[in-house]
Amino acid sequence: MKISDKLGGISRRDLFRVAGQYGMSSTLLAAGSFGGAMSLANLASAAESSYEKRFKKEAKFTFKFGAAGFNERNLLIERAGCLEFARDLESRTDGEIRVEFIGDNQICGQTSCVEKTQQGIVDIYAASTQNSAGGAPYLNVLDYAYMFRNRADQYHFLYSPESAKLLREPYEKRHGLKFLFSHAELRGIQLGLAWEDKDTVTSVEQLAGTKNRVTGTQLGRIAMEAMNLNPVPVAWEETLDGLKQGLIDGAETWASAVAYANMSPVVSQSVHLNFFCGTEHTAMSAKAFDSLGGELQDAVMESSYLAQVHVQAANEAALVKTVGQSDPQLPGTIFAQNNVRNAFLSDAEIKKAEEMCSPEYQPQLWEEWRERLNGWSGGHDTYQEIYDSVRTLPADTLPENVEPRRWWKS
Repeated sequence: MKISDKLGGISRRDLFRVAGQYGMSSTLLAAGSFGGAMSLANLASAAESSYEKRFKKEAKFTFKFGAAGFNERNLLIERAGCLEFARDLESRTDGEIRVEFIGDNQICGQTSCVEKTQQGIVDIYAASTQNSAGGAPYLNVLDYAYMFRNRADQYHFLYSPESAKLLREPYEKRHGLKFLFSHAELRGIQLGLAWEDKDTVTSVEQLAGTKNRVTGTQLGRIAMEAMNLNPVPVAWEETLDGLKQGLIDGAETWASAVAYANMSPVVSQSVHLNFFCGTEHTAMSAKAFDSLGGELQDAVMESSYLAQVHVQAANEAALVKTVGQSDPQLPGTIFAQNNVRNAFLSDAEIKKAEEMCSPEYQPQLWEEWRERLNGWSGGHDTYQEIYDSVRTLPADTLPENVEPRRWWKS
């Protein structure tokens, strides 16, 4: 059940009244763990219980967790694992670590969370790696076009020891941030209402010449330009208005982002180009992590692992049952309610798109950034090594069947 369903009978005013008494973190943690629809009395009682558990003893460490865009009504649409991580970490450390969750862009947004964590304003953040790449350019390493074939490849990499040497260690060394866990989807083009009466897109050529919002990723622009998708930098917060007013044809993002950000009413087709990562990750200040003793550091890693396993299962289910990314769509899903059509391209069309823009077929487009990322990684061939690593997984593996592994242990 979605948090929006659980809280359906509770007004925002009442929610903030409860949060004013017990704190937003205790209120959200209570709502996220509740099994069914909640009344105001249920929520208040659960928030009180959560508060008493969390504050039964003085915490040794209190960390601020800034989450861009996430609020009490969308945390279970895109299953990014933020609350599960916070709840488990507090429980696992018996309250020695307390996490104050600050969502809904209240303390940082998609492009600013990374910098505010580097500055010490927050200790933990959640935002897409692509939007965060403006402040932490090494995150571009995930965004080579068609390096990942599917979501199974993404989860396989996130669990792998290769992710430590090719993603996590260079990210920490260069930017002072510890990559904890991530949700995994692949990006496509979300077309606005101008495409409502047009045929469902079946090829990348139909999108040629359209003007599309692009995130902070520099590598995403390379692929879009190669496919003639005219990338236009638009802040995430302004994307909905851009689609509504027809200032852009579409937005480069992923399906559950459309659903959780309330973009579905202004999106007519979700075109699954799957051309590079959509990864809503959670990271921690390395300085904050290093301030912990070994036992508490182990707890952070184990809670990250639990959150990663949760995200893998929960987001795969939510894509079908909550978002509506399936053919046919399940009734009552967000896409079905808002008449958003899925445009699933054939394998042949995906291959055609790959040949237009990927490093495998168009290496000259990527030389400058590939050399830069390789240098930052300590000399690894970042694209080739990640590409080869994920292709040890059979191509038909379902995302939910990828074996979870503790990536920091060999």
